[in-house]
Amino acid sequence: MDRTALHPLTEDEIHKFVDRQLSSGELAALQSRLAQDLAAQATIAKWQQQRDALRRLHQHVLDEPVPAALMTISQQTAASQQAISQWWRWGGMAAGVMLAFGVGWFSHTAWQGRLSSLVLANTQFEQNFVRQASFAHAVYSPEIRHPVEVTAADQEHLVQWLSKRVGKPLKVPNLAPQGYELVGGRLLPGEAGARAQFMFQNAAGTRITLYLGAVDKAPGGLGARETSFHFGADGPIPSFYWIDQGFGYALAGQLPREALMNLAQAVYRQL
Repeated sequence: MDRTALHPLTEDEIHKFVDRQLSSGELAALQSRLAQDLAAQATIAKWQQQRDALRRLHQHVLDEPVPAALMTISQQTAASQQAISQWWRWGGMAAGVMLAFGVGWFSHTAWQGRLSSLVLANTQFEQNFVRQASFAHAVYSPEIRHPVEVTAADQEHLVQWLSKRVGKPLKVPNLAPQGYELVGGRLLPGEAGARAQFMFQNAAGTRITLYLGAVDKAPGGLGARETSFHFGADGPIPSFYWIDQGFGYALAGQLPREALMNLAQAVYRQL
């Protein structure tokens, strides 16, 4: 008997199964193990439900046509590939034509390299935002006497003050139906200007924080892309984050992934 068939599925294997990233051979091997792994079956069912719920929440984005700019890039890439093929077939072309094509090809390659660098810088910028939200939670949530600068008792002043500093009218989400009450908030620094943090706490003393601020000044001059829900586990505290109209939001807390996602969805709907 193949001993690997007795091993429970790893989290990485479950992710690949749910995200349909397995080859036909890998899928067949995994399914035989899955039939004996009830815990993995339950996890897969739960994650598939979460995936379907998120898709329904953002269906309007999924149904949007591909932006014209991306279509242009795709057409330019296809044209370049065709030109390269023709160059190989017409190997006897004059040196002047070869030089002209070479200049054009290298210019296109340089442009693609620039685009790749900008996208990489943007991704790094998002990751930094999520890590900062995570570390801010880790630093301030354990505080007993001074967890916030302005308490919930002065919520109106808190919202007006932070709105002015971050340059956008803010709204404190109501998480009372989920069992969390506002503790207060504070002002924090960020690469693109001021950031704000709102802290909430439930009856058991568990705290979650909503970290938010502008993220539309990514390095390299590329505006921050719109981002639907992403799970971030890059820092000491997990979070769900998203970017909407140049503004980033990250809900962080030491909670199970599903519980944190439900809270993040409640925040997203209100903001």
